[in-house]
Amino acid sequence: MMKRVLLKLSGEALAGDKKTGFDEKAVLKAAYQIKTLSDAGTEIGIVIGGGNFWRGRTSEAIDRAKADQIGMLATVMNCIYVSEIFRSIGMKTNILTPFECGSFTKLYSKDRAEKYFAHNMVVFFAGGTGHPFFTTDTAAVLRAIEIEADGILLAKAVDGVYDSDPKVNPNAVRYDKLSIMEVIEKKLAVIDLTASIMCMEHKMPMYVFRLNEEDSIVKAASGNFNGTIITV
Repeated sequence: MMKRVLLKLSGEALAGDKKTGFDEKAVLKAAYQIKTLSDAGTEIGIVIGGGNFWRGRTSEAIDRAKADQIGMLATVMNCIYVSEIFRSIGMKTNILTPFECGSFTKLYSKDRAEKYFAHNMVVFFAGGTGHPFFTTDTAAVLRAIEIEADGILLAKAVDGVYDSDPKVNPNAVRYDKLSIMEVIEKKLAVIDLTASIMCMEHKMPMYVFRLNEEDSIVKAASGNFNGTIITV
């Protein structure tokens, strides 16, 4: 079992079949898995996307920087919600952001994250990188590198990385193992290019799996899972 992980969840995963907002049953299902990991001694950081509320790149009517700021706030809302669900089943949590959010969150620093981990808290890294033009993929890799995680657990709607879109191509082939260089060269779009290069430079492995499979998060953290391992 990994000692410390960074879990990346999409905002859409929180919405379940509703496609927008929150599906409490889906969030609780993930929460109980994370509690299992936390109770076993694994330290967990979490980055959540904002796609269940806002996808700024689909809007051409407003400035891109402003659209990205709305997206950052969407991730804060998601983290506040998920944090409270976690607390309702007995976990301790805290939310860190790279910008001030009044009393809603604490300002991010590695030292503060380390203090929370030492107190057996699940730490949410909300607000992306705090800058426009960077995705939550990049934020997840950045925080994983900073907190020296053993790996990134990348929860997706599909059960790993394929050579083409399995929704479009019924003959798409899933990879069991890939290097991050192969991901970049084959343009597999697991995460964005900036995040991919950061993983390569800092030798950060990723474990890509389907979120809604039974015990998928626990299995990914143990390395015994149904998905794709991306190494350096």
